[in-house]
Amino acid sequence: MPCRYARPVFTDEPRSLRHPDVLARRHEMLRTAPQVQELRDWAGSLQRRRGAVVPFVDPAEAGTDARVLMLMEAPGPMTNRDNRRPGSGFISVDNDDGTAANAWRTRDAAGLDEHLVLVWNIVPWYLGPAKVKPSASDRREGAAELVDLMRLLPRLEVVLLSGRHAQRGWNEHVRPKDPPVAVLETWHPSPQTLWNPERRAHLERTMRDAVRMVAA
Repeated sequence: MPCRYARPVFTDEPRSLRHPDVLARRHEMLRTAPQVQELRDWAGSLQRRRGAVVPFVDPAEAGTDARVLMLMEAPGPMTNRDNRRPGSGFISVDNDDGTAANAWRTRDAAGLDEHLVLVWNIVPWYLGPAKVKPSASDRREGAAELVDLMRLLPRLEVVLLSGRHAQRGWNEHVRPKDPPVAVLETWHPSPQTLWNPERRAHLERTMRDAVRMVAA
């Protein structure tokens, strides 16, 4: 399949969306990149239905061509453009925070290429400060939206559940629907979790497993 991506949008260091020029290019890509238009419209519709902040997918990733879905817990503060310290508006490993930086580094080390992966959350709407964690009802409602989102990912082969909230939301509310994908479980890339080098190694190893599975 021909490459549909403009390589200059990709970055060679974490936290790159702190740079206004990089962020502006990413928003322009959101308006024009073919692989994210359906997902952009879906997120906009969800935001209107819930009356909540729903950050967009990162248009530098695979979008509807994704073969790996990396699922975390909920959007962090640096995804919300309306915060006092404005975020990017994207669910992205390029965001200017420690969790995103950890995800960027482990994904880069594992070779989980942007053209393969889409990063998302079991709860797709913004809950507030990082200390606010998803409730059981958040996970249930978010999982229902995830099932709807996955209908827009026809090439999806592997779901990587990163952290206990993603794992519980999936295992309690998505797995019973038996989506035809392989599922891998690993740690969340937050600084509070990955201070342990064994956890960091497990996250990287699981990402490598996902790469091998889609390359087989």
